[in-house]
Amino acid sequence: MHMAIRRLVYTALFAIVGFTAMAQYVSEVWVADRGDGTYRNPILHADYSDPDVCCVGDDFYMTASSFACAPGLPILHSKDLVNWQIVNYALPAVPPTEFYSEPRHGKGVWAPCIRHHAGEFYIYWGDPDHGIYMVKTNDPLGEWEVPVLVKEGRGMIDPTPLWDDDGKAYLVHAWAASRSKMNSILVACEMNAEGTAVIGKPVLIYDGNDGVNHTVEGPKLYKRDGWYYIFAPAGGVEQGWQLAMRSKSIYGPYEVRRVMEQGDTDINGPHQGGWVETPQGESWFVHFQDKAMYGRIIHLNPMVWHDGWPVIGEDKDGDGCGNPVRRHAKPKVNGKHPKTTPVESDEFNSRQLGLQWEWHANYQDTYGFTSDLGYMRLYGHVLSEGFVNFWEVPNLLLQKFPAEAFTATTKLKVSAKADGQQSGLIIMGWDYSCLAVVKQGDGFVLNQLVCRDAEQGGVEDTIQVAQLTAHKYEAGLYPNYEVDIYLRVEVGKGGVCRFSYSTDNKRYIPVGIPFTARQGKWIGAKVGLFSTAPYGKERGWVDADWFRITK
Repeated sequence: MHMAIRRLVYTALFAIVGFTAMAQYVSEVWVADRGDGTYRNPILHADYSDPDVCCVGDDFYMTASSFACAPGLPILHSKDLVNWQIVNYALPAVPPTEFYSEPRHGKGVWAPCIRHHAGEFYIYWGDPDHGIYMVKTNDPLGEWEVPVLVKEGRGMIDPTPLWDDDGKAYLVHAWAASRSKMNSILVACEMNAEGTAVIGKPVLIYDGNDGVNHTVEGPKLYKRDGWYYIFAPAGGVEQGWQLAMRSKSIYGPYEVRRVMEQGDTDINGPHQGGWVETPQGESWFVHFQDKAMYGRIIHLNPMVWHDGWPVIGEDKDGDGCGNPVRRHAKPKVNGKHPKTTPVESDEFNSRQLGLQWEWHANYQDTYGFTSDLGYMRLYGHVLSEGFVNFWEVPNLLLQKFPAEAFTATTKLKVSAKADGQQSGLIIMGWDYSCLAVVKQGDGFVLNQLVCRDAEQGGVEDTIQVAQLTAHKYEAGLYPNYEVDIYLRVEVGKGGVCRFSYSTDNKRYIPVGIPFTARQGKWIGAKVGLFSTAPYGKERGWVDADWFRITK
């Protein structure tokens, strides 16, 4: 009952937005569609790590790793594999919900696989600390069912299902060395027909500990023309390559070929992804490229079949191993479709939180509220007695970097009662920096905070950059202090961030020192809002009037 009640709460906050998010939005900072029948890679310059995709009718659906951020398992939709919208989340809360009620950086939802079978959508993912989960629905824009733990245990990651022609169901997955002390191996096991439980013992089908194809992970399982195929990256995230394996038996033995590598391109990796076939019979491969602070950004490459083997990208020398493309003709699909990108900016005029936003832990009411009042209210998280840095803060309201260069500006009304209460604009990762509006006496100061190696206990450096005048009024036992302010961060090539502020949204004053963004734990750097209160103090808040991404 507890899970059901909590799910209703999350659904009220998040699920409905899947239906309202379909309006067309075109980014100012990154659009893949060139408008001339071609597209450029990446198709999404944002951290949709470990993507997988399926096609149902004329619709394409994609999901990606979300780790411990909530809501989790983003659902993206496209009509042409180039123009994408985020339309929903499959997980309003990450299970187990209590475990993920506090920040669990790098844990949670790893490498999901989305499939459509017997009229329903299925997503399988591995939680390296709890086991392999599955969630399903008959409507990807609606509410997804309560997740099912398909196989409990530690170290199992990157699951991929297959329903065979004879009615049997199978699951192939990899292993995480950080939990199991073994990796580079793939196993297959039988599931029940419903896909809700593993019923067979795991069988080793591939071992990459051969000095050739090390770090094999992220398998995707398919069947074509009587052959079982596994697509899997090897060689590591930053400098690896794509393998294809095939066998006449699900349990092998598998022949193995390298089918895509970086070659002479500047697209490193190329790493984990999935094959999708269009209604017109074209094959395409969606995968990621690791780009440091920008996260694992999404590429689309053409794919052809030759002598029963896939060739991904551009095969310049005809050896059966392609290289990623930077620009290519768009997929042939039914109809013409307008330029569309995931939403970035938010006017906070709706009682539904925009789908671009995620928390750093499962949502709780005390984090803050949307409203019909024209703003989002974020309450100050009370810091621990032994507070060191923001690595412990769950109510960071963040979104992905949308491009290599962009500007984020927000209009805030900061309210505080006790000294040390602070709110502001943050660039979050293993290193972070922010502009913090901090109550001090009868006014506010504007500080730049900089923290290096947050996970390792790095301490904040504080640079006071401005004094701010407060409006004071009596409010109960303690007077309240308010200040209206505009905060801005300009992110340039290489993730270099420069902060500024304004009191009138006309003249912006550069402050502080340049800060180079750094990725988080398995995720790219993020930008967004925060509010905190010192240990043992009252909670202040901040009202965000709007948050805008521009050039």
